[in-house]
Amino acid sequence: MGSGSSVNVQYKYSLQKSENAFKAAVLIQQWYRRHVARLEMRRRCTWRIFQSIEYACEQDQIKLHNFFSYLMDQFTPSSSKERDFISRMFVSGESYKEAELEKYCDYESIEVPDSYIGPRLSFPLLPDHATALLEAFQQKQQLHARYVLNLLHETRKHLKQLPNISHVSTCYSEEVTVCGDLHGQLDDLFLIFYKNGLPSPSKSYVFNGDFVDRGKQSLEILVILFTFLLIYPKEVHLNRGNHEDHMVNLRYGFTKEVMQKYKVHGKKILRMFQNVFCWLPLATLIDQKVLIIHGGISDTTDLDMLEKIQRDKVGFISYCKPPFISVLRLKKRKESSRKPEVQAINGESPSGSDAAGKEAAPRLCVQPQPAQAPSTANRPEFSRWLRQTVQEQIDTCRRLVDISESEPEELTYSSMVSLKDVDEPCWTRQEEWKQILDILWSDPMPQEGCRENKVRGGGCYFGPDVTEKFLEKYSLQFLIRSHECKQEGYEFCHNRKVLTIFSASNYYEIGSNRGAYVKLGPDLIPHFVQYQANKTAHMLTMTQRISRVEESAFRALREQLFAHTSALISAFRAYDMDNTGRITLSNWATAVESVLRLGLPWRMLRPQLVRSTKDGMLEYKSWLDDLAMEQRSQEHIQSSLLEIIYRNRSNLETIFRIIDRDHSGLISFEEFQQTWKLFSSHMNIGLTDDGIDDLVRSIDFNKDGNIDFNEFLEAFRLVKQCPS
Repeated sequence: MGSGSSVNVQYKYSLQKSENAFKAAVLIQQWYRRHVARLEMRRRCTWRIFQSIEYACEQDQIKLHNFFSYLMDQFTPSSSKERDFISRMFVSGESYKEAELEKYCDYESIEVPDSYIGPRLSFPLLPDHATALLEAFQQKQQLHARYVLNLLHETRKHLKQLPNISHVSTCYSEEVTVCGDLHGQLDDLFLIFYKNGLPSPSKSYVFNGDFVDRGKQSLEILVILFTFLLIYPKEVHLNRGNHEDHMVNLRYGFTKEVMQKYKVHGKKILRMFQNVFCWLPLATLIDQKVLIIHGGISDTTDLDMLEKIQRDKVGFISYCKPPFISVLRLKKRKESSRKPEVQAINGESPSGSDAAGKEAAPRLCVQPQPAQAPSTANRPEFSRWLRQTVQEQIDTCRRLVDISESEPEELTYSSMVSLKDVDEPCWTRQEEWKQILDILWSDPMPQEGCRENKVRGGGCYFGPDVTEKFLEKYSLQFLIRSHECKQEGYEFCHNRKVLTIFSASNYYEIGSNRGAYVKLGPDLIPHFVQYQANKTAHMLTMTQRISRVEESAFRALREQLFAHTSALISAFRAYDMDNTGRITLSNWATAVESVLRLGLPWRMLRPQLVRSTKDGMLEYKSWLDDLAMEQRSQEHIQSSLLEIIYRNRSNLETIFRIIDRDHSGLISFEEFQQTWKLFSSHMNIGLTDDGIDDLVRSIDFNKDGNIDFNEFLEAFRLVKQCPS
């Protein structure tokens, strides 16, 4: 009995111990799951912040175009010189004929000094040249301008012979490797070659656009890719991305990078890069089953049309009649001036009445009637009317004979006239532009249908039904696209029919995302390789990585909030009817979204942005003061001025580069004066011509007769300090 009792006690003790251990394991598991869930929530919030700010910045490119359009509507040039200056704001450069471009970018006239120790190129290129370039760029060496121009010249000749859609077969190589956006991050390209091997007759590559901008080594990436393209033309294929675009490069860094690295010959190199970008193929087709495009598709994407676009004859603004230098640079006409033309094309009378058949045919050639002339007693008004009327008549005549100097009209998904209802000669250029815009700028969405992509400002959102119909129409298995940063470097959507591949790791911040590439064999089954090009990211734990990225995201978000201080105060006061200086946190979230329009979960983000509250109420004035104090600690500028600079600096820098046509980093007094006449009409700044002259002299600190960007920015600060 005693022995049995002892065993029973031990059994109960052992059972209780196991039960306690089990409960402890469950508690630990629950705690761990909550911890991981919180980390995942923080990660997703951080990701949304980065993407929302990035896409809002892309919208600025469209807003900048609208900004100039508004200025053009409000500002009447007082001389032909002013009119020429304004027109140049929208032109990327002088038009060069074939021979003129080659003469302008003549590389043979550039001598390479004996002191140059970098790599040297001779054509035709050999694999050893590519190896030498890789080693030189790893050692931070720079390729001489002569060789860069020579390489671009040969690349341009090769690209001009390629079709719009490249065709690749896995029969000739073991596999095809597809890489996504690199965005100037050379370390990612080096890592891809280290892991996967260099291009060779048995190692084919497709690089899916967005080689440039944001990163600091875009030029080196292009030199390497163009070199391998010329060495292995059947194994290396390059698609054009939305960042291979002159206007986008002005904002996101590639233009600045080229001019900083090649101060003497940078303008020639940049001109050649712009031209080479135009000749990049638009898509790649693997085994007639997998289509690779940079952005996406729309419900009107037509591969037959894309294949037939004549790149040597179709262009909005062209050097040597190349294809589209910038898909974004389309000038929107006023609806009032467009309507009679559209009605005429459709055989309608502008007045709405039925026109006789004999009158309907020549309707396109009827010039719009000028407005009634003002009295000659008012000489300034009469002079303005006369200039405007004459210019309208000239533009109409140019348009009718298809020699218009202005860009074609912008089409959108909501306002585009049905292309099947118009004569093909009038609309072919617009239709082709829309095809290219869609494949470079579009994104997939989980919902059905196809709608305008208002988040980016270009292209469309396409749903799974659009993908299914497109694949079925062209007997394709799936699409590969890039254009969007993904945390794991790749992502499937639309029932695994659309694959996004993104190759720039640590895109937003160290540890923010992996890079990836995909390999396709004859079976066309995708095999992914993921990587982190930054060594620091490997040393961080998940918690440390998320915390670091989160800190960077909230810092960028606080900058956005500070940049809109004035608008936020107005929005908060709308909820503070009694002028107490306090609002509810719910109203705070609603007001912030109404101003920033980033589509973020502000209530969830509130603890990171609003540290102190009383009784569920926020003292918004002190909160905004804290934001201002944080920014002023970084830049010692008056708070109101700093807000303006934060909000407008990107646009101002892009404007400066547009005005700075020779990319010298300087603009002349005359260009500055004409620009400020535009600004004053938009910002209600009452500056006379004498006042502008005084301003330009006062900000020319070094008295060299030119204005650099810092001086340009100083003018913006000085004018904003003037009392209204």
